[in-house]
Amino acid sequence: MHKLLILFLSLISLNAFANICDQANLLDKLAVQSHGRVKPYLVASKEFLKTITDKSSHDKYTASEIFCLLSLNSLKSPESIDLSVKIEHIDTKKLLNMPENAHERSVSSLVGSKDMIRAEIMRQKQSTSYKKSLNKLWYKIDQYEKALNGEFWTTPVVTNQEAIWTSAATFLTLEDLESSGLEKLITNNKSFNELGSNSVSLEYKFSKSHIFDFAMLFAIIGIFFTVLIKKTNFGQSLAWIVILTEATGIAMRVMISGRAPITNMYETVLFSGFGALFISLIIFQFKKDKIFILGGLAYNILCLFMMKFANGMLDEAISPLVPVLRDNFWLSTHVTTIILSYAALALSWMLANMTLIKQRFGTLTMKDYRYYEGLIYTAIKVGIVMLAAGIILGGVWADYSWGRFWGWDPKETWSLIVLLFYMAVLHGKNTTWINTHRFIMLAAGGFMTVMMAWFGVNYILASGLHSYGFSEGGAIFLGSFFILQTIVIIITGFNKVQKTKHA
Repeated sequence: MHKLLILFLSLISLNAFANICDQANLLDKLAVQSHGRVKPYLVASKEFLKTITDKSSHDKYTASEIFCLLSLNSLKSPESIDLSVKIEHIDTKKLLNMPENAHERSVSSLVGSKDMIRAEIMRQKQSTSYKKSLNKLWYKIDQYEKALNGEFWTTPVVTNQEAIWTSAATFLTLEDLESSGLEKLITNNKSFNELGSNSVSLEYKFSKSHIFDFAMLFAIIGIFFTVLIKKTNFGQSLAWIVILTEATGIAMRVMISGRAPITNMYETVLFSGFGALFISLIIFQFKKDKIFILGGLAYNILCLFMMKFANGMLDEAISPLVPVLRDNFWLSTHVTTIILSYAALALSWMLANMTLIKQRFGTLTMKDYRYYEGLIYTAIKVGIVMLAAGIILGGVWADYSWGRFWGWDPKETWSLIVLLFYMAVLHGKNTTWINTHRFIMLAAGGFMTVMMAWFGVNYILASGLHSYGFSEGGAIFLGSFFILQTIVIIITGFNKVQKTKHA
């Protein structure tokens, strides 16, 4: 009789969880407070899954279902979710007695090793790659444990026009699960929405829209039209559609976060691609050369591809800011100006490489070569003017925030290196020191200094006062970029330009 009772209760519990977690898509719009910010349940579940597994999907369950089952674990969820974490560092594998050819481990099997991992972190006195690997692993285990304890899925309980956040596992009872737990959550959330003080609905629409995927599609089609059709009308129109689409996505992120869209590496890549395409279209209105449309679209697509596929490098999550970044005036002026300068220099880099490749593998006269030199020169001028302005604004902000105008921080130093390099190139162009071919080669190779200032300080040096809000890693990406650019320069750099007479 006792066993039959246990079986009966288990079946009731199973059906209860099926009613809620099997309908997790109905929870996606609900407000959840996670990592210091109110967001939709859908976004919180996706961020959780990516944090643990570095993936955006799971073989058996959706992110919403996983988040639901784990968060209600304390109410004796009948399902066990086997999530795996990536472990790449060789010393971390040795610590956990893993084979060298193994790359993943069940996070549930690591919960018991959490204290050991923490102790090993404390023994590491310097910030080595091993220590960073351990810190990352410990954080994943900690987040998984918090999910099991129901701390991540919180729901607002409205009392006297004020929302008090409590975990779903505390808010719901087993009796709720057996009857109308789903309706209780949805009804409770409606009371919170009536307060009218959140942007959860907008963020849900933003997450479901995949707006930057559409921008990528329009940009790719725009490239084809620009290359295949002599007239630039179609390519130009699609480029403006890309601008409007990305502007809409950026505006939505601004409305959700309440700040300028340039606070982490994901947003700077997005804004850089947007800025480069916008600048290229403005210059096109004066120069009327389709190479600007091609260069702007090509760089924009590269940025969108990074946002889409470089999941280990770029984190799209909207997170709370550290105090120094909460001054929206300086954030909106200094950082925006710097990123737009990178965008203009990226455009010059793209134009320079396109010119070098066209000169090496196609037919390019000296007259055409010098014409493209003028286009690249224009883009660089825009870039260094904005970069100089951004550095000055950054110094004023540094004096306001840290009490000093300049401190030779790695980011400051590399920004100055970029400025001095391009200024030297522009001055050299107006002398006999740098001829046309050498100038274009320097414009192509010079962007490596920008990449070092932009990515290298955060991904390789990973230090300094400007390292907040950014991810670590990406050294392989940066090294690959340097090698590929060097190869392009070597292949194209020693080919003489075809000279012909012109009437």
